[in-house]
Amino acid sequence: LTCHCYSTSITGYLEWVLKVRVNTQAVLKRAQQIQGRKVAKKQWQAAWLLKAVTCIDLTTLAGDDTPSNVHRLCMKATQPIRHDLLKSMDMHDKGITTAAVCVYPSRVADAVKSLKAANSSLPVASVATGFPAGQTPLKTRLEEVQMAVEDGATEIDIVINRTLALTGQWRALYDEIRQFREACGDAHMKTILAVGELGTFTNVYKASLVSMMAGSDFIKTSTGKESVNATYPVAIVMVRAIRDYCLRTGYKVGFKPAGGIRTAQESLVWLTLMKEELGDEWLSPHLFRLGASSLLADIERQIYHYVTGRYPAYHELPMA
Repeated sequence: LTCHCYSTSITGYLEWVLKVRVNTQAVLKRAQQIQGRKVAKKQWQAAWLLKAVTCIDLTTLAGDDTPSNVHRLCMKATQPIRHDLLKSMDMHDKGITTAAVCVYPSRVADAVKSLKAANSSLPVASVATGFPAGQTPLKTRLEEVQMAVEDGATEIDIVINRTLALTGQWRALYDEIRQFREACGDAHMKTILAVGELGTFTNVYKASLVSMMAGSDFIKTSTGKESVNATYPVAIVMVRAIRDYCLRTGYKVGFKPAGGIRTAQESLVWLTLMKEELGDEWLSPHLFRLGASSLLADIERQIYHYVTGRYPAYHELPMA
């Protein structure tokens, strides 16, 4: 993968970045509209929820991660909804899995081993570049990417250096992300903006553009470790940047909200947002991911209710 704007003058693109201004009130109003939409019910809701499952990057990023809970995560990712529930919906033979599993670099080998043993081709994503703060030296951030790729990660979720964004050093940020892109090799690169630490919608839009120009396959809202994570107004700003970038260059970049997405209801709002802002093409794991750890449990709970007419007891569904 080459940089999306390597063939044209990067200076021209950075001029575009510098001129950007975001209308805050219009963004907030649009976000309210999206949240106010009526969501599908009954079998249509169940279908949307299964679509959401196929877009989840099932994640564990905890200090107490061990090979055993990474293995359990991988097994849950390959069979995210209980087989009997899928069978009663006639969806048991459709190959429903999550989009990927996402772990720390030191756990990539464990995840790859578990999925290989289960005969699964599910991608392993790894966070990298000094996640979550991105405050380690550039050399070690690049080495971290390379090590994760060597261990078998086919997707890398990098974090940007927020200092460069906050101080307006857009060219320097571009150059750093380019180096991460090269270190990723053939692996997909998702760029985490950490929107809760960027201060303004204008900064979020500018960081989105620079990340895409430097060759990101996805832009992602948050690490999940900030005080403010994936919010609908910030998402509007990011997906508008994706749309503008696509219209200008022809490149389609994916979007991944992450952090604090816990309920089935929220996943439906996120799918609605993507459908309305970017269209049906962005309703697939190829261009849309949900970064989540506890979301899947609630979706499975709602599907259990749809099939049986009652909510399950805690012990009736497998742990993620």
